[in-house]
Amino acid sequence: MTITRCPMHLDEIDLFEEGAEEFWFESYEILHRDAPIHRLPGEGDEPGSDAFIVSKYEDIAAIVKDPATFPIRFEQGANNLEQEIIAEHGFGDAVNARQTLRPDIEQHKQHRHQLTDPWVGTGAGRHEGMVAEACHRLIDNWIADGQVEFVKGFAAPLPAISITKILGFPLEDLPRLRKWEEAQVRRFVYGKTHKNIMSDEDERENARTLAEFHAYIQEQIDHKRRHPEDDMVSFLTQVQYGDEKRPLSHGEIASVAYGMNIGGNETTQYALTAEAHLLAEQPQLAEELRADRSKVKVFVEEAMRLYAPTQGLSTRRAARDVNLRGVDIPKGSLLHLRYGAGNRDEEEFAGADRVDLQRRKPARHLTFSQGPRSCPGSGLSRLEQNVAVNAMLDRLDDLRLAPGKNDLKRQPGIMLGLWELHLEFSERR
Repeated sequence: MTITRCPMHLDEIDLFEEGAEEFWFESYEILHRDAPIHRLPGEGDEPGSDAFIVSKYEDIAAIVKDPATFPIRFEQGANNLEQEIIAEHGFGDAVNARQTLRPDIEQHKQHRHQLTDPWVGTGAGRHEGMVAEACHRLIDNWIADGQVEFVKGFAAPLPAISITKILGFPLEDLPRLRKWEEAQVRRFVYGKTHKNIMSDEDERENARTLAEFHAYIQEQIDHKRRHPEDDMVSFLTQVQYGDEKRPLSHGEIASVAYGMNIGGNETTQYALTAEAHLLAEQPQLAEELRADRSKVKVFVEEAMRLYAPTQGLSTRRAARDVNLRGVDIPKGSLLHLRYGAGNRDEEEFAGADRVDLQRRKPARHLTFSQGPRSCPGSGLSRLEQNVAVNAMLDRLDDLRLAPGKNDLKRQPGIMLGLWELHLEFSERR
């Protein structure tokens, strides 16, 4: 069944039905009011077990900060069939490294501090010049036209160029990398239910494509071992990791690079598209930002809060029997944390459905999650968005939606992204 109308009651809500993405925000209001802990009977991982949608900010924040009670579910993002096929192609070490390189919180912190933070976290500022140059080169491609399809012309290529250069992959490989990146997120777009399930046939085809990507990463690792440069993969081939100061294995390096590629592309694309959409629909925002560029950071955070690229993930299990808001959650139950709903919780964010450039502590949203397993690439994504918004303010005037060209349809799945966004503008002098 395809949802064609806005739900009015709790029993009409299914966040994962085809077409539901067009009414998610209205559904969140009903969930907040009537079922902040919403049971999905039989939707757990084990036969007869249930899953629960958690939609309130306070509850989601508490869960992600308590990994002892709510440990991470490593299966999110891949299933056994995909892992088996990739292993059959000779990349089992890389598959296993995703679970073994950082299996507990202390090792996760070490992994983050030593391997990713210097490049995409606290050290992301080192890439500001590179990101700014990429922004302006992309704008150069279409500014004289007075119009652009923004997703293909800017929002998709900017993060792809950035993470490709950071990893040290050749830019001429971008078309192939795009194909592999789409395979990495395919289940989050086309998978069914909150567990992002694909058919076995689609799993096999997708896994073969991902095995090609693993082979490519292996080639790049081998090359960087022989010819190291100033890039992340070269760094990973040389780092002395952990308290024992050991080198990373091929599989561990591939695992980190694989994660950086998926994390550094699609989600930032959706955030950039949402920001351009807001500026086009609310021209007063652009004028306020131009008058005080310090507000750009707040605008970026507010846009991410309103339009979280990842609306929800089934990434946690209950390690023991718990009770949330009067609802009993048995041990082993699966939790779907609905970050996008938490971000629009009026009890946490007054005027939650609008941009507020005066909002205090705007970065406390859930878009990157919170706690020890928050998104390791948040620093890079924030940098890209801030640089991009400033570039648009510098160079584009009278930004507006192109008449008759936008249906503003969202893609399916649990990611919040427009298929395309047609804009018109004047060049700012």
